[in-house]
Amino acid sequence: MHRITHFLLILVFSVSAASGQTETLSSAANLLSEEKAIAPGKPFTLALKLDHPQNWHSYYQNSGGIEQSPAIKWTLPPGFTAGPIQWPVPEVKDGYFGKSFVYPGSPVFLVEITAPATLETGKTITLTADASWQICEESCLNEEKSFTLNLPVAAASEKDPAIAGLFEKARASQPAKLTNAKISARPEGNEILLRVEPGEIIDSDPTDFIPDQPFIKSASSGGSIQRDGDAWLIRLPRATQDPLDNDIPQGNSFSGILLGTRPVLIPETAIGILVPAAISAPPPPLPFSTFLKIFGGMFLGGLILNLMPCVFPVIGLKIMGFVQQAGHDRKKIVVHGLVFAAGVLLSFWVLSLALFLGGITSWGNQLQDPRVTLGTILIMLLLGMNLFGVFEIGTSVTGIGGNLVQKQGVAGTFFSGVLATLIATPCSGPFLAVAIGVAVTLPAIPFFTAFTFMAIGLALPYLVLSIFPALVEKLPRPGPWMESFKQGMSFLLFATAAIFLWVYSAQVFDLNEGQKGLWVMLGLSAVATAAWIYGRWNQPVRSSSVRMRAKVLAALLCTGGILLAWPWPARQPQADTGNARISAEWGTWSQQEEDRLLAEGRPVFVDYTAKWCLTCQLNKSRAYTRPVIDLIEKKGVVLLKADKTNPSPAIDAKLKQLGRSAIPVNVLLVPGKEPQITPALLTPDYLLELFSREIPAK
Repeated sequence: MHRITHFLLILVFSVSAASGQTETLSSAANLLSEEKAIAPGKPFTLALKLDHPQNWHSYYQNSGGIEQSPAIKWTLPPGFTAGPIQWPVPEVKDGYFGKSFVYPGSPVFLVEITAPATLETGKTITLTADASWQICEESCLNEEKSFTLNLPVAAASEKDPAIAGLFEKARASQPAKLTNAKISARPEGNEILLRVEPGEIIDSDPTDFIPDQPFIKSASSGGSIQRDGDAWLIRLPRATQDPLDNDIPQGNSFSGILLGTRPVLIPETAIGILVPAAISAPPPPLPFSTFLKIFGGMFLGGLILNLMPCVFPVIGLKIMGFVQQAGHDRKKIVVHGLVFAAGVLLSFWVLSLALFLGGITSWGNQLQDPRVTLGTILIMLLLGMNLFGVFEIGTSVTGIGGNLVQKQGVAGTFFSGVLATLIATPCSGPFLAVAIGVAVTLPAIPFFTAFTFMAIGLALPYLVLSIFPALVEKLPRPGPWMESFKQGMSFLLFATAAIFLWVYSAQVFDLNEGQKGLWVMLGLSAVATAAWIYGRWNQPVRSSSVRMRAKVLAALLCTGGILLAWPWPARQPQADTGNARISAEWGTWSQQEEDRLLAEGRPVFVDYTAKWCLTCQLNKSRAYTRPVIDLIEKKGVVLLKADKTNPSPAIDAKLKQLGRSAIPVNVLLVPGKEPQITPALLTPDYLLELFSREIPAK
């Protein structure tokens, strides 16, 4: 906890410092090309050069903490490819949370771009790069800059002598590659043992190892480097949690830089011995204080269950039942209270055993299956709507609770405890969800102990009141406050559903060109509507025909909604089904790209769209069939997408130029002809006729 507090203090200072410095403090950034002219099919190198303010630094690809490393988003002409950033050797610096790997001064990051072999000479190509990075001193600033490079295409590439020294120095700043080296790694306890036999003479022994992956710490962070004949043995501690106490995913391979007089690159190396769960060592045991917090939270959750409307009214009735059965004999009343508590405990043990045997301890892995994620969303959504009162589950539960007082004898009291647990179940959504979320992080014995504390919390009021039955008169009377409490608890479930929806979005939302996310939201809305119809018209005061229609309609909506939101496999193109819609290859629109293509004599079809535009999504789902795509390829049409999901002044200006303000807008641009703006709704037949009529045959 102290680490998180420390981090929050740093974050607050960073924000305040950044707000006062962004106008006067920033890095100078330039994107430079090693070649004055490029050649078809030949790679060429670009350099992102950063000049940081004095005493400030940026970060290596693995910062060592939570800081952001430099990143470049490229917008390249068709056929061009960009390689990864080539990272210089960083410095090792003591940071707030351990070792940081930093670049002070003026680092240079090289990227190799490869031109297509079909590139025409005599042309000029345009490359666009959006770079972002973070610089820190005592505080941190996020910086970014966009670059545009125009490079001529010649039969042979031509280097720029004016900046040859910069590129030579940048390459020298990168780690050397070992030749004929033998490299292996294996797990050893909570460490990874890296063995490097260089295969060549090295000037001096290594001094440190900088990992590329965050699950490994540097050798100077509690590891060691020692000789083993002609080889080096480097012990590297594992990092299991980041500075925010989030778990760090463990990998099966790693790479990095071995520091010394001559830093050398350690390529991607597999960790030789794998154990179940792909982690070579079990996580360290939780401290006793953490167990106390978990068990205390579970106990409190069990106590709160007694305040739910389906449980609270039963408490007083049940205690008075104990008194009546025991004939006011205090010892017998206490025995009934203990037996009742035993029934509650046994019920929770059975519940926790079922969860444990059902694989609940691997719940995190189950959530890798989007079907499980969707099921969790639906359960949380429906339970939340139930607590809010949209519809009722178990309307006879309180009546069952009242009937508990009718049971006689110790056996009846024991099964009353079992039934009390069942009574609490429909109302236990928020707390049972929390219990599961906590319990999955625990080994078997603490797992069952956690549920035991929750059971004790539920049973405690019955036990205390059986010892002091006069306290029953002190209980607050059931009333409207309980309904407000229940509705307030529903928002915990809605928040849980939102969290799982965020997970689900990462799993399926981008399927079918991003349209799956739209259908998921519509599907969940249909399920919620079904719950509302069921709760509104399936009430005892309604006629049997109305109730039946409500059930049928609710079932249809719920089923349809689940089918819409279900993670169906992405549709694959079918060459033999002419009306099947397939994915089209879209480039990113910019005015420069549009002008360049038209100057080359190529027809361009621009789709001005956004994810929040439903008509745009409808066009994508039905207009681009196999015959349409075939005609687009035959005519040489270049498809460009102008996406204004986020604000874009350039797109807005272009739409204004076209005399449009709302989307969708689709425009066919043919060199030498007026732009052809299509209707808002597209059909395959219209596109076939448009492309055939307006674009001359090759």
